[in-house]
Amino acid sequence: MYKMLELKDEIKVPPAKFGLGLQEAVRQSLMDRWDGVIDKRLGVVLVVTKVIETGEGRIYAGDGSIHYPVTFEVMVYKPNQHEIVEGEIIDVTEFGVFIRLGPVDGMIHVSQLMDDFVTFDRKNVTFMGKETKQRMKEGDVVRARIISVSVSGGEYKIGLTARQPNLGSIDWLKESKAAAKKKAAKPS
Repeated sequence: MYKMLELKDEIKVPPAKFGLGLQEAVRQSLMDRWDGVIDKRLGVVLVVTKVIETGEGRIYAGDGSIHYPVTFEVMVYKPNQHEIVEGEIIDVTEFGVFIRLGPVDGMIHVSQLMDDFVTFDRKNVTFMGKETKQRMKEGDVVRARIISVSVSGGEYKIGLTARQPNLGSIDWLKESKAAAKKKAAKPS
């Protein structure tokens, strides 16, 4: 889930940025410090959107930088368990598919791809359901539910499932919806 958060920090502005003007020097120093940071509590910090308040700077002995207390706003992405997400399949392996979810990737294990017996086609690098004949391949857009989230070594590990109603390949969902409409329109 994307969120805007207000944070407070003491930011170090190095002498190389003194010529930029206070607000620009603080903004750039915040971006250097926070952009792309993965924090277990906050999520992935995508961008510092604005500097709200800059306090009085301090200089510490032996450090030529100026340290400012700052209140600022950031945009973050934090994947939440049970959240429904959509993303593109970026890689297909024998054990599942990897999905790009904006700034992070998630994985759907082969056991969670669909409610069907699934086979892996090495030649075409696709998964196919035995009964349904539905396929999953690189480039497909998929709707899935987040079933596990962990942060390890500064990166997210996100487990996904597509084995619930209204989840799976967007193409399957469109076909299923069209078939249901057609069935409903038939006179009995």
